[in-house]
Amino acid sequence: MAITTSAGTIIHTGDFKIDHTPVDGYTADLHRLAHYGDRGVLCLLSDSTNSYNTQPTPSELNVAPALDRVFSKAEGRVILSTFSSNIHRVYQAIQYGVKYGRKVCVIGRSMERNIEVAMQYDYIKLPKNIFVEPEQIAHLNDKDVLIITTGSQGEPSSALFRMSIGEHRHVKIKPTDLIVLSSRPIPGNEGSISGMLNHLQRAGAKIAQDRELHVSGHASIEEQKLMLRLVNPKFFLPIHGEYNHVMKHKETAVMCGVPERNIYIMNDGDTVEIAPKYMRKVKTVRTGKTYIDNQNNHKIEDDIVIDRQKLASDGIVMIVAQIDGQHSTMLSKPVVTSFGIVADKQDKFFAKEIEDVLEHFLTNIKEGLIENPRALENDLRQVVRKHIYRKMKKYPFIVPHIFVM
Repeated sequence: MAITTSAGTIIHTGDFKIDHTPVDGYTADLHRLAHYGDRGVLCLLSDSTNSYNTQPTPSELNVAPALDRVFSKAEGRVILSTFSSNIHRVYQAIQYGVKYGRKVCVIGRSMERNIEVAMQYDYIKLPKNIFVEPEQIAHLNDKDVLIITTGSQGEPSSALFRMSIGEHRHVKIKPTDLIVLSSRPIPGNEGSISGMLNHLQRAGAKIAQDRELHVSGHASIEEQKLMLRLVNPKFFLPIHGEYNHVMKHKETAVMCGVPERNIYIMNDGDTVEIAPKYMRKVKTVRTGKTYIDNQNNHKIEDDIVIDRQKLASDGIVMIVAQIDGQHSTMLSKPVVTSFGIVADKQDKFFAKEIEDVLEHFLTNIKEGLIENPRALENDLRQVVRKHIYRKMKKYPFIVPHIFVM
Protein backbone atom coordinates (compact mmCIF):
# COMPACT_ATOMS: atom_id res chain seq x y z
CA MET A 1 0.00 0.00 0.00
CA ALA A 2 1.16 3.53 -0.82
CA ILE A 3 -0.49 6.00 1.56
CA THR A 4 -0.16 9.64 0.54
CA THR A 5 -0.38 12.16 3.40
CA SER A 6 0.35 15.85 3.77
CA ALA A 7 3.61 14.90 5.54
CA GLY A 8 4.70 12.52 2.76
CA THR A 9 4.12 9.07 1.26
CA ILE A 10 4.17 5.93 3.44
CA ILE A 11 4.67 2.54 1.78
CA HIS A 12 3.65 -0.62 3.67
CA THR A 13 4.64 -3.89 2.00
CA GLY A 14 2.76 -6.35 4.18
CA ASP A 15 4.05 -9.90 3.64
CA PHE A 16 5.70 -9.87 0.22
CA LYS A 17 8.06 -11.63 -2.13
CA ILE A 18 8.98 -10.74 -5.71
CA ASP A 19 7.64 -13.62 -7.80
CA HIS A 20 8.39 -13.27 -11.52
CA THR A 21 6.18 -16.25 -12.44
CA PRO A 22 3.16 -16.04 -10.13
CA VAL A 23 0.25 -18.46 -10.43
CA ASP A 24 -2.21 -15.76 -11.55
CA GLY A 25 0.22 -13.98 -13.90
CA TYR A 26 0.09 -10.69 -11.96
CA THR A 27 3.75 -9.92 -11.29
CA ALA A 28 5.05 -7.46 -8.70
CA ASP A 29 4.64 -3.91 -10.06
CA LEU A 30 8.26 -2.86 -9.69
CA HIS A 31 7.75 0.13 -12.00
CA ARG A 32 5.09 1.55 -9.68
CA LEU A 33 7.38 1.15 -6.66
CA ALA A 34 10.15 2.95 -8.58
CA HIS A 35 7.65 5.70 -9.49
CA TYR A 36 7.00 6.39 -5.80
CA GLY A 37 10.72 6.18 -5.08
CA ASP A 38 11.39 8.89 -7.70
CA ARG A 39 8.68 11.13 -6.20
CA GLY A 40 10.06 10.62 -2.70
CA VAL A 41 8.92 8.23 0.05
CA LEU A 42 8.87 9.49 3.62
CA CYS A 43 8.79 6.04 5.28
CA LEU A 44 8.87 2.38 4.29
CA LEU A 45 7.44 -0.39 6.48
CA SER A 46 8.73 -3.70 5.12
CA ASP A 47 8.47 -7.46 5.81
CA SER A 48 11.46 -8.83 7.82
CA THR A 49 10.48 -12.49 8.18
CA ASN A 50 13.12 -13.92 5.81
CA SER A 51 15.82 -11.37 6.58
CA TYR A 52 18.47 -14.10 7.14
CA ASN A 53 17.77 -15.91 3.86
CA THR A 54 20.51 -15.19 1.31
CA GLN A 55 18.88 -17.16 -1.53
CA PRO A 56 16.07 -15.58 -3.60
CA THR A 57 12.65 -16.84 -2.50
CA PRO A 58 11.43 -19.41 -5.08
CA SER A 59 8.32 -18.86 -7.19
CA GLU A 60 5.01 -20.30 -6.04
CA LEU A 61 4.99 -22.34 -9.27
CA ASN A 62 7.95 -24.37 -7.92
CA VAL A 63 5.50 -26.29 -5.73
CA ALA A 64 3.55 -27.62 -8.75
CA PRO A 65 5.78 -30.64 -9.64
CA ALA A 66 5.81 -31.88 -6.04
CA LEU A 67 2.02 -31.57 -5.76
CA ASP A 68 1.59 -33.40 -9.07
CA ARG A 69 3.87 -36.21 -7.88
CA VAL A 70 2.03 -36.58 -4.56
CA PHE A 71 -1.44 -36.69 -6.15
CA SER A 72 -0.37 -39.12 -8.88
CA LYS A 73 0.84 -41.70 -6.31
CA ALA A 74 -1.85 -41.30 -3.63
CA GLU A 75 -4.07 -44.39 -3.35
CA GLY A 76 -6.46 -43.19 -0.65
CA ARG A 77 -7.75 -39.84 0.52
CA VAL A 78 -5.43 -36.84 0.32
CA ILE A 79 -5.75 -34.43 3.25
CA LEU A 80 -3.79 -31.26 2.47
CA SER A 81 -3.18 -28.49 4.97
CA THR A 82 -1.58 -25.12 4.35
CA PHE A 83 -2.04 -21.48 5.36
CA SER A 84 -5.61 -20.49 4.51
CA SER A 85 -4.36 -17.09 3.30
CA ASN A 86 -2.16 -18.72 0.61
CA ILE A 87 -4.84 -18.78 -2.08
CA HIS A 88 -2.43 -19.69 -4.88
CA ARG A 89 -1.17 -22.76 -2.99
CA VAL A 90 -4.74 -23.88 -2.32
CA TYR A 91 -5.67 -23.21 -5.96
CA GLN A 92 -2.81 -25.35 -7.27
CA ALA A 93 -3.69 -28.18 -4.88
CA ILE A 94 -7.31 -28.14 -6.03
CA GLN A 95 -6.23 -28.12 -9.70
CA TYR A 96 -4.12 -31.26 -9.20
CA GLY A 97 -6.86 -32.90 -7.18
CA VAL A 98 -9.30 -32.33 -10.05
CA LYS A 99 -6.68 -33.52 -12.57
CA TYR A 100 -6.64 -36.91 -10.83
CA GLY A 101 -10.43 -37.14 -10.58
CA ARG A 102 -10.93 -36.10 -6.97
CA LYS A 103 -13.82 -34.18 -5.45
CA VAL A 104 -12.78 -31.34 -3.14
CA CYS A 105 -13.98 -30.87 0.42
CA VAL A 106 -12.91 -27.69 2.19
CA ILE A 107 -12.88 -27.91 6.01
CA GLY A 108 -11.97 -25.11 8.41
CA ARG A 109 -13.73 -21.79 8.83
CA SER A 110 -10.91 -19.53 7.56
CA MET A 111 -10.15 -21.84 4.61
CA GLU A 112 -13.82 -21.96 3.58
CA ARG A 113 -14.18 -18.18 3.84
CA ASN A 114 -11.00 -17.37 1.92
CA ILE A 115 -11.78 -19.70 -0.98
CA GLU A 116 -15.34 -18.40 -1.15
CA VAL A 117 -14.17 -14.77 -1.33
CA ALA A 118 -11.41 -15.57 -3.86
CA MET A 119 -13.96 -17.24 -6.15
CA GLN A 120 -16.54 -14.51 -5.63
CA TYR A 121 -14.11 -11.85 -6.87
CA ASP A 122 -12.59 -14.05 -9.62
CA TYR A 123 -9.12 -14.30 -8.13
CA ILE A 124 -9.48 -18.00 -8.83
CA LYS A 125 -11.93 -19.69 -11.21
CA LEU A 126 -13.19 -23.14 -10.23
CA PRO A 127 -16.44 -24.95 -11.16
CA LYS A 128 -18.72 -25.34 -8.16
CA ASN A 129 -19.54 -28.97 -9.00
CA ILE A 130 -16.07 -30.12 -7.91
CA PHE A 131 -16.84 -29.28 -4.26
CA VAL A 132 -18.59 -31.59 -1.80
CA GLU A 133 -19.79 -31.09 1.77
CA PRO A 134 -18.01 -32.86 4.68
CA GLU A 135 -20.98 -35.17 5.31
CA GLN A 136 -20.76 -36.43 1.70
CA ILE A 137 -17.19 -37.74 2.07
CA ALA A 138 -18.32 -41.03 3.58
CA HIS A 139 -20.31 -41.83 0.41
CA LEU A 140 -17.31 -41.40 -1.94
CA ASN A 141 -14.42 -43.75 -2.72
CA ASP A 142 -11.29 -42.69 -0.82
CA LYS A 143 -9.28 -42.28 -4.04
CA ASP A 144 -11.86 -39.72 -5.22
CA VAL A 145 -11.47 -37.37 -2.22
CA LEU A 146 -9.26 -34.36 -1.61
CA ILE A 147 -9.70 -32.60 1.73
CA ILE A 148 -8.28 -29.07 1.99
CA THR A 149 -8.10 -28.06 5.64
CA THR A 150 -6.59 -25.76 8.24
CA GLY A 151 -4.14 -26.80 10.95
CA SER A 152 -0.71 -26.94 9.30
CA GLN A 153 0.76 -25.31 12.44
CA GLY A 154 -0.74 -27.86 14.84
CA GLU A 155 -3.25 -25.41 16.36
CA PRO A 156 -5.27 -27.37 18.97
CA SER A 157 -8.62 -26.00 17.76
CA SER A 158 -7.89 -26.52 14.04
CA ALA A 159 -9.69 -29.10 11.89
CA LEU A 160 -6.58 -31.20 11.17
CA PHE A 161 -5.64 -31.43 14.86
CA ARG A 162 -9.17 -32.52 15.76
CA MET A 163 -9.00 -35.15 12.99
CA SER A 164 -5.68 -36.39 14.39
CA ILE A 165 -7.15 -37.04 17.86
CA GLY A 166 -10.39 -38.52 16.51
CA GLU A 167 -12.63 -35.64 17.57
CA HIS A 168 -13.69 -34.31 14.15
CA ARG A 169 -17.35 -34.84 13.39
CA HIS A 170 -16.98 -35.88 9.73
CA VAL A 171 -13.39 -37.07 9.16
CA LYS A 172 -11.77 -40.02 10.94
CA ILE A 173 -8.15 -40.70 9.97
CA LYS A 174 -7.59 -44.01 8.12
CA PRO A 175 -4.36 -45.94 7.46
CA THR A 176 -4.84 -45.28 3.72
CA ASP A 177 -4.92 -41.48 4.19
CA LEU A 178 -2.06 -39.32 2.95
CA ILE A 179 -1.52 -36.12 4.97
CA VAL A 180 0.19 -33.37 2.97
CA LEU A 181 1.62 -30.48 5.02
CA SER A 182 2.35 -27.74 2.48
CA SER A 183 3.97 -25.34 4.94
CA ARG A 184 6.92 -24.92 7.27
CA PRO A 185 6.69 -24.48 11.04
CA ILE A 186 6.40 -20.93 12.30
CA PRO A 187 9.09 -20.51 15.02
CA GLY A 188 7.53 -21.62 18.30
CA ASN A 189 5.03 -24.06 16.74
CA GLU A 190 7.43 -26.99 16.33
CA GLY A 191 6.19 -28.76 19.48
CA SER A 192 2.49 -28.59 18.60
CA ILE A 193 3.15 -29.76 15.02
CA SER A 194 5.25 -32.68 16.26
CA GLY A 195 2.48 -33.69 18.66
CA MET A 196 -0.12 -33.58 15.88
CA LEU A 197 2.10 -35.68 13.58
CA ASN A 198 2.44 -38.26 16.37
CA HIS A 199 -1.36 -38.51 16.61
CA LEU A 200 -1.74 -38.82 12.82
CA GLN A 201 0.89 -41.55 12.59
CA ARG A 202 -0.62 -43.47 15.50
CA ALA A 203 -3.83 -43.50 13.46
CA GLY A 204 -1.82 -45.08 10.63
CA ALA A 205 -1.77 -42.17 8.17
CA LYS A 206 1.21 -41.48 5.91
CA ILE A 207 2.77 -38.01 6.05
CA ALA A 208 4.12 -36.04 3.08
CA GLN A 209 6.20 -33.14 4.36
CA ASP A 210 8.84 -32.67 1.63
CA ARG A 211 10.64 -29.34 1.38
CA GLU A 212 9.52 -29.21 -2.25
CA LEU A 213 5.89 -29.01 -1.12
CA HIS A 214 6.38 -25.50 0.23
CA VAL A 215 8.02 -22.24 -0.75
CA SER A 216 8.15 -19.19 1.45
CA GLY A 217 5.87 -16.21 0.97
CA HIS A 218 8.45 -13.76 2.34
CA ALA A 219 11.21 -11.74 0.70
CA SER A 220 14.83 -12.83 1.11
CA ILE A 221 17.74 -10.42 1.65
CA GLU A 222 18.15 -9.68 -2.08
CA GLU A 223 14.43 -8.92 -2.49
CA GLN A 224 14.52 -6.72 0.62
CA LYS A 225 17.44 -4.84 -0.92
CA LEU A 226 15.53 -4.38 -4.19
CA MET A 227 12.51 -3.02 -2.29
CA LEU A 228 14.71 -0.59 -0.35
CA ARG A 229 16.52 0.61 -3.51
CA LEU A 230 13.31 1.04 -5.54
CA VAL A 231 11.45 2.90 -2.80
CA ASN A 232 14.50 4.79 -1.47
CA PRO A 233 12.76 5.86 1.78
CA LYS A 234 13.91 8.65 4.09
CA PHE A 235 12.83 6.69 7.18
CA PHE A 236 12.56 2.93 7.59
CA LEU A 237 10.53 0.76 9.98
CA PRO A 238 11.29 -2.98 9.61
CA ILE A 239 8.21 -5.01 10.58
CA HIS A 240 6.99 -8.65 10.79
CA GLY A 241 9.04 -11.51 12.22
CA GLU A 242 10.90 -11.93 15.49
CA TYR A 243 13.05 -9.17 16.99
CA ASN A 244 16.22 -10.73 15.55
CA HIS A 245 14.70 -10.71 12.04
CA VAL A 246 13.87 -7.01 12.38
CA MET A 247 17.42 -6.24 13.56
CA LYS A 248 18.89 -8.11 10.59
CA HIS A 249 16.62 -6.18 8.22
CA LYS A 250 17.92 -2.97 9.80
CA GLU A 251 21.48 -4.02 8.88
CA THR A 252 20.37 -4.62 5.27
CA ALA A 253 18.75 -1.18 5.15
CA VAL A 254 21.93 0.50 6.38
CA MET A 255 23.85 -1.32 3.62
CA CYS A 256 21.32 0.08 1.14
CA GLY A 257 21.97 3.67 2.17
CA VAL A 258 19.34 4.38 4.84
CA PRO A 259 21.02 6.30 7.70
CA GLU A 260 20.94 4.29 10.93
CA ARG A 261 19.48 7.28 12.80
CA ASN A 262 16.48 7.10 10.40
CA ILE A 263 15.63 3.51 11.34
CA TYR A 264 13.54 2.67 14.41
CA ILE A 265 13.09 -0.85 15.84
CA MET A 266 9.59 -1.08 17.28
CA ASN A 267 8.18 -3.31 19.98
CA ASP A 268 4.53 -4.36 20.13
CA GLY A 269 2.44 -1.37 21.15
CA ASP A 270 4.94 1.34 20.20
CA THR A 271 3.43 4.44 18.62
CA VAL A 272 5.68 6.30 16.19
CA GLU A 273 5.25 9.85 14.92
CA ILE A 274 6.70 10.58 11.47
CA ALA A 275 7.16 14.11 10.15
CA PRO A 276 9.08 15.40 7.09
CA LYS A 277 12.14 16.11 9.26
CA TYR A 278 12.01 13.53 12.06
CA MET A 279 10.66 10.18 13.30
CA ARG A 280 10.24 9.47 16.99
CA LYS A 281 8.47 7.19 19.43
CA VAL A 282 5.70 9.11 21.21
CA LYS A 283 3.98 6.57 23.46
CA THR A 284 3.13 2.91 24.00
CA VAL A 285 -0.38 1.50 23.82
CA ARG A 286 -1.60 -1.60 25.60
CA THR A 287 -1.28 -4.81 23.58
CA GLY A 288 -1.82 -8.49 24.18
CA LYS A 289 -4.52 -11.11 23.97
CA THR A 290 -8.21 -10.28 23.89
CA TYR A 291 -10.52 -13.20 24.57
CA ILE A 292 -13.80 -13.40 22.65
CA ASP A 293 -16.80 -15.48 23.69
CA ASN A 294 -17.44 -17.75 20.71
CA GLN A 295 -21.18 -17.91 21.43
CA ASN A 296 -22.05 -14.21 21.38
CA ASN A 297 -18.88 -12.68 19.87
CA HIS A 298 -18.42 -10.37 22.87
CA LYS A 299 -15.15 -9.65 24.65
CA ILE A 300 -14.53 -11.60 27.85
CA GLU A 301 -13.28 -9.24 30.55
CA ASP A 302 -9.77 -9.80 31.89
CA ASP A 303 -10.91 -10.57 35.45
CA ILE A 304 -13.20 -13.34 34.14
CA VAL A 305 -10.30 -14.88 32.22
CA ILE A 306 -8.13 -14.72 35.36
CA ASP A 307 -10.91 -16.40 37.38
CA ARG A 308 -11.21 -19.19 34.79
CA GLN A 309 -7.46 -19.75 34.76
CA LYS A 310 -7.45 -19.90 38.56
CA LEU A 311 -10.32 -22.38 38.57
CA ALA A 312 -8.46 -24.52 36.05
CA SER A 313 -5.18 -24.51 37.97
CA ASP A 314 -6.34 -24.50 41.62
CA GLY A 315 -9.97 -25.67 41.72
CA ILE A 316 -12.88 -24.58 43.92
CA VAL A 317 -14.26 -25.50 47.35
CA MET A 318 -17.84 -24.69 48.40
CA ILE A 319 -18.91 -24.93 52.06
CA VAL A 320 -22.51 -24.69 53.24
CA ALA A 321 -23.00 -24.74 57.03
CA GLN A 322 -25.68 -23.91 59.62
CA ILE A 323 -24.34 -22.33 62.82
CA ASP A 324 -25.97 -21.93 66.24
CA GLY A 325 -25.49 -18.21 66.88
CA GLN A 326 -25.66 -18.51 70.66
CA HIS A 327 -23.22 -21.36 71.17
CA SER A 328 -21.03 -20.99 68.04
CA THR A 329 -21.53 -24.63 67.11
CA MET A 330 -22.68 -26.41 63.97
CA LEU A 331 -26.34 -27.40 63.93
CA SER A 332 -25.72 -30.11 61.34
CA LYS A 333 -22.95 -31.61 59.26
CA PRO A 334 -21.65 -29.06 56.72
CA VAL A 335 -21.95 -29.73 52.99
CA VAL A 336 -18.52 -29.57 51.36
CA THR A 337 -18.24 -29.72 47.57
CA SER A 338 -14.94 -29.50 45.74
CA PHE A 339 -13.82 -29.54 42.09
CA GLY A 340 -10.24 -29.90 40.92
CA ILE A 341 -8.84 -30.44 44.43
CA VAL A 342 -8.97 -34.16 45.23
CA ALA A 343 -9.98 -37.31 43.36
CA ASP A 344 -13.62 -38.41 43.64
CA LYS A 345 -12.72 -41.34 45.89
CA GLN A 346 -11.22 -38.90 48.43
CA ASP A 347 -14.23 -36.56 48.53
CA LYS A 348 -15.57 -37.92 51.84
CA PHE A 349 -12.18 -37.73 53.54
CA PHE A 350 -11.66 -34.18 52.27
CA ALA A 351 -15.15 -33.13 53.45
CA LYS A 352 -14.40 -34.53 56.93
CA GLU A 353 -11.11 -32.63 56.96
CA ILE A 354 -12.86 -29.33 56.17
CA GLU A 355 -15.52 -30.12 58.79
CA ASP A 356 -12.74 -30.44 61.40
CA VAL A 357 -11.24 -27.12 60.25
CA LEU A 358 -14.67 -25.49 60.61
CA GLU A 359 -15.16 -26.90 64.10
CA HIS A 360 -11.74 -25.67 65.18
CA PHE A 361 -12.52 -22.26 63.66
CA LEU A 362 -15.79 -21.99 65.64
CA THR A 363 -14.09 -23.08 68.86
CA ASN A 364 -11.60 -20.22 68.58
CA ILE A 365 -13.92 -17.66 67.00
CA LYS A 366 -13.36 -13.99 67.83
CA GLU A 367 -15.93 -12.37 70.08
CA GLY A 368 -18.74 -10.68 68.12
CA LEU A 369 -17.71 -12.18 64.80
CA ILE A 370 -20.72 -14.53 64.73
CA GLU A 371 -22.98 -11.46 64.47
CA ASN A 372 -21.28 -10.28 61.24
CA PRO A 373 -21.96 -12.93 58.55
CA ARG A 374 -19.76 -11.30 55.90
CA ALA A 375 -16.74 -10.98 58.21
CA LEU A 376 -17.41 -14.53 59.45
CA GLU A 377 -17.27 -15.93 55.89
CA ASN A 378 -14.12 -13.91 55.07
CA ASP A 379 -12.29 -15.23 58.12
CA LEU A 380 -13.40 -18.81 57.40
CA ARG A 381 -12.23 -18.43 53.78
CA GLN A 382 -8.74 -17.44 54.98
CA VAL A 383 -8.54 -20.33 57.45
CA VAL A 384 -9.60 -22.94 54.86
CA ARG A 385 -7.27 -21.47 52.21
CA LYS A 386 -4.28 -21.64 54.59
CA HIS A 387 -5.12 -25.24 55.50
CA ILE A 388 -5.33 -26.34 51.84
CA TYR A 389 -2.13 -24.52 50.94
CA ARG A 390 -0.23 -26.19 53.81
CA LYS A 391 -1.37 -29.63 52.63
CA MET A 392 -1.57 -29.25 48.84
CA LYS A 393 0.30 -26.06 47.90
CA LYS A 394 -2.81 -24.75 46.08
CA TYR A 395 -4.89 -21.61 46.41
CA PRO A 396 -8.40 -22.68 45.32
CA PHE A 397 -11.48 -20.48 45.22
CA ILE A 398 -13.20 -20.84 48.61
CA VAL A 399 -16.95 -20.15 48.56
CA PRO A 400 -18.42 -20.36 52.08
CA HIS A 401 -22.17 -19.97 52.77
CA ILE A 402 -22.72 -19.68 56.51
CA PHE A 403 -26.30 -19.50 57.89
CA VAL A 404 -26.44 -18.28 61.51
CA MET A 405 -29.60 -19.51 63.29
